Amino acid sequence: MSFLQVLLDWCIYALTLWHNKKAELSLDVLEGLWHYLDDVLHSQKLQTFLKQGKTVTLRLNFAQLLVDLLCPHGQAPVSMFTILSVCRGMLSAPVLASVFTTKYELLVNLLSKLTMLACHEMQKSMPSDSKLACTTPALNQPEFESHLLPHELRKSSPSANLFEVLLQVLSCYLSVQRQQANPNRVFTVVTNQLIQPLVLLRYMLNSQDSNLRQPLRRDIHLKIDSILQVALFPNEHLATYKKELLSSKEDSGKRCSGATKGPLKPVSAVLCKLNARGYCEPSLYFAVKCDALSLLFKFFLESYGKQKGDTDEEHRMLCFYFLTKLTPALDLHPDGNSSETETTAESSCSPENWSLALKALESLLSQVLSADIYNVAADRIRHGDVQLNFYRGVAQVLYTQAKPSIPSWYRCLEVLLSLNHLILEPDLDQVLSLAWVNSDNMEAQVQQARQLIVCSLLQTYTKLRQLPRLFSVLLSVICQPALDECRPLLLPGGITTSLRACLLETPPSQVVEICSSVLENIKTCIAPGLVRKEQEAEKMEVEGAQESQEREDSSLKLSSLSLLLHVVLFSLKTLDNASPVPLIRKSQALMEEMQQIIKELEHLLSAERATSKSNAQSLQKVSKKGKKRESASTSATKVEFLWMQKSQEAALLLRYTWVEVDTLFHIYCSKYTSVDLSVTSLMSQTEASSSSPLLAHMETLVSGSFRLSVHLPSCLCYLLLKLLALQQMKKVLLDNTLFSEPSADALLKKAVQFVLSELQFEVKPAEEAVWDGQMGSVEAKTYPIAHWNLVTSNLPLIAPYMSGDDAAHIAQILVTSTLRHMEGPKDLPPDCLTLSLISSQLLQSSVLAEMKSLFSAVVWFLTQRIIDILKAGTTPKVCPKVLRLHEKQSGGIPLQKDVTQTLSAQELTGVIVEDVLASFQTADVLVLLTEAQTKELMRLLQIFTNLNPDGMSSEDLSLVFLLLFFIFASTSQHLDRRNVDSSESEWGICLLGQLLKILGCLVESKNFRGVLKLIHGSTLLQIAVSALLWHSNSVKPCVSGSSHWLDVVKAAQDFIRSFVNLIIVRNNSVRLNLDKFASFLTAKEVAIRQVAQSSSGASVQFLLAALTSFSQAMITNLGRNQPMDQTLTQVLTRVTASLAPAVELVLKPHSASQSTRTLSQAFLVDVVTVMLRCDLATLSGEDQSGTQLILSHMTLYKSFCQQIFREMSSASRPMDFLVSSLCFLASFYAAVEKMSRGREQGEANDEAELDKLYSQILQAVHKLLTAPWLSPAGVVDLEPTVQELLSHLVERSTTRQFNLLLLMVKEGLDICNLRAGNYREVLSAVITIKLLSGCQLPESCSRALWLIAPQIISAMVFLVRSSSQDVSLTLPFTVPTVTSLTSLLRCGEGFITNAHHVVLALGALQSLPLEHLKPSVYHAMFLAVHEALFAILQCHPQVMLKAAPSFLSVFYRLVASIVQEGRQRGDTDTGAETDVYLECSILTERMYSHIAAAADSFTTLSAFMVAQYVTERQKVTLRSDIKTHLTEGIYCILDLCKEQDIRFLKAGLHTGVREVFNELYSNYTHYHKTQRQGEDKYTV
Repeated sequence: MSFLQVLLDWCIYALTLWHNKKAELSLDVLEGLWHYLDDVLHSQKLQTFLKQGKTVTLRLNFAQLLVDLLCPHGQAPVSMFTILSVCRGMLSAPVLASVFTTKYELLVNLLSKLTMLACHEMQKSMPSDSKLACTTPALNQPEFESHLLPHELRKSSPSANLFEVLLQVLSCYLSVQRQQANPNRVFTVVTNQLIQPLVLLRYMLNSQDSNLRQPLRRDIHLKIDSILQVALFPNEHLATYKKELLSSKEDSGKRCSGATKGPLKPVSAVLCKLNARGYCEPSLYFAVKCDALSLLFKFFLESYGKQKGDTDEEHRMLCFYFLTKLTPALDLHPDGNSSETETTAESSCSPENWSLALKALESLLSQVLSADIYNVAADRIRHGDVQLNFYRGVAQVLYTQAKPSIPSWYRCLEVLLSLNHLILEPDLDQVLSLAWVNSDNMEAQVQQARQLIVCSLLQTYTKLRQLPRLFSVLLSVICQPALDECRPLLLPGGITTSLRACLLETPPSQVVEICSSVLENIKTCIAPGLVRKEQEAEKMEVEGAQESQEREDSSLKLSSLSLLLHVVLFSLKTLDNASPVPLIRKSQALMEEMQQIIKELEHLLSAERATSKSNAQSLQKVSKKGKKRESASTSATKVEFLWMQKSQEAALLLRYTWVEVDTLFHIYCSKYTSVDLSVTSLMSQTEASSSSPLLAHMETLVSGSFRLSVHLPSCLCYLLLKLLALQQMKKVLLDNTLFSEPSADALLKKAVQFVLSELQFEVKPAEEAVWDGQMGSVEAKTYPIAHWNLVTSNLPLIAPYMSGDDAAHIAQILVTSTLRHMEGPKDLPPDCLTLSLISSQLLQSSVLAEMKSLFSAVVWFLTQRIIDILKAGTTPKVCPKVLRLHEKQSGGIPLQKDVTQTLSAQELTGVIVEDVLASFQTADVLVLLTEAQTKELMRLLQIFTNLNPDGMSSEDLSLVFLLLFFIFASTSQHLDRRNVDSSESEWGICLLGQLLKILGCLVESKNFRGVLKLIHGSTLLQIAVSALLWHSNSVKPCVSGSSHWLDVVKAAQDFIRSFVNLIIVRNNSVRLNLDKFASFLTAKEVAIRQVAQSSSGASVQFLLAALTSFSQAMITNLGRNQPMDQTLTQVLTRVTASLAPAVELVLKPHSASQSTRTLSQAFLVDVVTVMLRCDLATLSGEDQSGTQLILSHMTLYKSFCQQIFREMSSASRPMDFLVSSLCFLASFYAAVEKMSRGREQGEANDEAELDKLYSQILQAVHKLLTAPWLSPAGVVDLEPTVQELLSHLVERSTTRQFNLLLLMVKEGLDICNLRAGNYREVLSAVITIKLLSGCQLPESCSRALWLIAPQIISAMVFLVRSSSQDVSLTLPFTVPTVTSLTSLLRCGEGFITNAHHVVLALGALQSLPLEHLKPSVYHAMFLAVHEALFAILQCHPQVMLKAAPSFLSVFYRLVASIVQEGRQRGDTDTGAETDVYLECSILTERMYSHIAAAADSFTTLSAFMVAQYVTERQKVTLRSDIKTHLTEGIYCILDLCKEQDIRFLKAGLHTGVREVFNELYSNYTHYHKTQRQGEDKYTV
């Protein structure tokens, strides 16, 4: 016996004696013994001893002692932390753990105690009213001793060690459980002792947030699941479950315990334990049980529900009967029977438990649906509809105990509908009433769930072609007496969208049938309730209130039905000349019936209006009879007013709907005969003022002669009247005869005035209403939005007839509301509108610029707002003339533009020019703005950025440009030019950048040349540079490197380039303007030197930026003509002479100031690059003159190049620096090459120097592309610049140089680099190949490249196959390699003649992963494969004759993947990530169309492609948007199918797939084929 064994036995023996009360030990001794035992168990000596294969045993009674001490409220000699540590030490070694593993019951007891201890620990983070009781008979012991020290109390908290020990015990128990030979024993033990604490702990782990690490929480969760599944549902118990579940139900009401003798009944035993109370707090009991029931059903399905073979149906029925046992445990009894032992109060869910029960029921039903255990045909034929009857019972429970305030209630109905629509069919009226018509809970989650079930109903009955049946039930529900005083909105936005989509898929004849049903219900059920009963006139005073209430109810129903009819008719496909004659006749009858109902409603309302007027007069006579009667009459009048208002709304909505639909039918279908409602119904109201009835009606409508039934019409009535006026305007404009009438123009203007009347905007941003775009939601709060939407959407129609005041008013609303949109909240519900959002979208659209008068009014209003801000600023010295002119106008210049305003605009532009010149000459700031004024000005400028400058007239453009230029040059924030401590604020810098961007856009507009007639271009440039120099002097060094200042510098460069380019292109006084500006810049050379030695680095930066941008503009315009080139070259020489000293001064490390050293590396590289290009440009002029080619600053360029080689890839660099460096290398190589070609001597040295530079550049690019800090996105950003550099390198490269490049590529494509994990080396070669294939190569280099192209393709195919096995390389390596291979195939058209290499590429595409990818990775891979297929199809058509099957095999993988990824996923069907699947479906549609275009190669395979598509399509339910694109694509393939192909498909496909194909082919024949045949008539 070893010494360690002796020590352990001695220590354990002493502790055992104390525990058995055979010896008394002090607390210090006990604590010492426990700590000593803990140290021994965790000692390195014991671990080494056990690793040597030696054995140490522990006593069994000590293990029992340890288990006894594991109690949350028990007495313990030491802290629980120490006890758990000892337990962990014993379980860490298999030899020591054998004391538990060899005694199964002891291990079960240990697991039970630890689980309860963990539950007790979890309760500490729960609210006080939900604490666990955690009571079992074995644990009723006194609490811990109160004499523990505070430190010990802290250590006694087992949370730090408890769950790790629990995980050890769970793993140990699971291993032992799997080794047990008797599954009945395991089942009994787990059921009696473990199931309750395990499900309780599992629920708490899922439902609580604690400090427990997520991996540990997940591992414990998985272990509990494994224990329960293995113990409760082993394969050996399948026969037992069958015997209990499939036998007769004679013993179904009896309860059974797992410990009773007799045959084992596992279901009853498990449910007995779950239904038992006492193992947790009563408030948690039902929640734990619901969670456990859902879990048990999941385990049952996984264990027994997926058995294949002859007994598949039997296993499905077994799962169903298990479901029937679980459902009553939720206190839901679909069969109407509850347990005999339960009281009536317990036989159904309590109100607080309904939400839990419905969530559990939803989970159970969803698992039934996903596991496909309900086969409708088999259930009906072989099982007597047992499942159907059960699910109908569940539905009955949901009806009788309806909970419309709980989202799960709706989702349960939705799952039942997905199982079989016949489940809900017998009680469809209850479903529609409870879940749609009378569901008035407005919570967001409830509304979303309600929308889900309603949309599912619509989609289901659309697929069944039974939408009229659904609507007939819906109409009967609507016509029933309302449950409340006011029903909720019948058609909110989401339901309306779904309904419209379903109606588009419904045959037009069924839609007409639905409309006829709506009209019939209005006529038979609603209209009689609105008619006053004359025979009861004498009882009016007694029963008047009741009758008014009935009429109000009828009017509300009429409003709902009219809205429903409006949506249905607006979703109906219009009739055309190809429509069947029976459909045209039905539609004609429908319109006539609708016309008659509208006439009856208007007649009724007209009669009621007269009656109400007479009643009002009689009430005035008897008003003295008492206040009680007066109060009753007032109440009746209010009800009377409400029903008349709703009836008037419904009548106008029906009229508007009728007019719109009738007009469309009349335009597109010559067989349809229209009887204009306006002509027949309104001529009696007024005398015709014109020979045309339509014009007479229009006059009646817009002049106010049209009488409504109520004195104060609702907002919806006003909106509908305006819509009717617009409709009449359209009719007049479409009819040339009416349009030529003398009164037509005046009437159209009057109609526009009517439409624009009461247009206002008085809403604060925080109070801005939201409108969902539906007619039914138009009310006082949303009416301004609906009216504004009506106006803006019809602006092209009404703009020509607006007055100047109207245009100014609209412009004011546009600008004001957009400004408030910038201040207000941005988050809005989808498909909702606000007034400011509509204005913002209109200003950003291209339509506004096409309406000249309105666009000019918007520009004018903006300028006046800007001038108002300037007037509010401070004028330090002299008030600018523009502000004085503005103040001279009485009340300011009017907002609208008229004849007098033209003169004002001309005066404004003149005085602004004078102000700008005066500010330039005196170097004074004319206006000082506060920060608030600056912010307000920036918001106005933001609106200017959305306007199209090309839409401005020359006058407006001149005014805007000069006004903004005045702000730029003559205004500032409150700074003192003489105060060196004053600094430009961040807002001031942002304002400069925004102004420069807008000025640059205005310079590039087509009408800008009018500005140059007012002031010289060189003067504007000088003023701009002077202003920026002053602003840069006031910028502190810490700000000069900020992103805002860099944006200002970039915007200034763009402005100078655009302006100089305009001067050159305009070709008017070019030399004069350029010389003046060049002289202005060169005169700053001394200033540059002085500034560089002072503290203003921003001034140096801007002066360098101005010189470089000026030079760039001239360089880009070289080559126009010889005189222009001479002028530009001379100016460039002067500018370069000034630029070079400044650059050298900045680059000198000791002479430059600290502030100039803060200039970014990218900026300096750009400056030197421009300087080099200027030298090259002047060098070209010298070359033409025959002088020797010498770069004056070659030493500087060489040293700069070497510095770039050292820094470009040494460490992580900004992207702009890398791009600038590559551009410099391209320019420097071009310069060296040009000099070497121009020299007559030293050719060998020059060639060697050029080859060395060539090699250095290639190595630098290679190092850059392989840099570990360069991200894949960075590589993509660098590709255009690297390609430009390669183009310069290979443009005139020799064979020797090009072979060096190809050798580098060949070495990089070695598969060994990829296997070694160095994929960046290979990626560099892959990218180089892609970029090189797109370059223009000399003939010799091109032959060399395409000679080894087959080897490159083979190598890349091998790389793709290898990298496809590693998913982590998909995005960084595989996708770029496929893209490079695609580029090589595309550019190799005509060069790659062997079809074998293209087939190799198809084989590589076949191996690419498309499953289980993130959306972004999936989109990249899908796009890469699609582009590769497209390149093969377009550039190598000869290969398709042999490789069509391989091509289609790859494309089929794309189709199958997008069908799988594009399936409906419920709430996750929206969002940015799911948009990638829509893009992929569009690509699939395009590829289908390309395949159809190459019909010669795929004619024989078209049926095969269709079969593949419908096979995949049958497996899932696609999202509607994705389905649309895929369907349009497969239609192109069906165009290739012949009649025998269609017969083959109908005969050869399986039953389910054949149904999908029949639906697809039916839609193809009805929609696509007829449209294609119609287009073929006009195809040459």
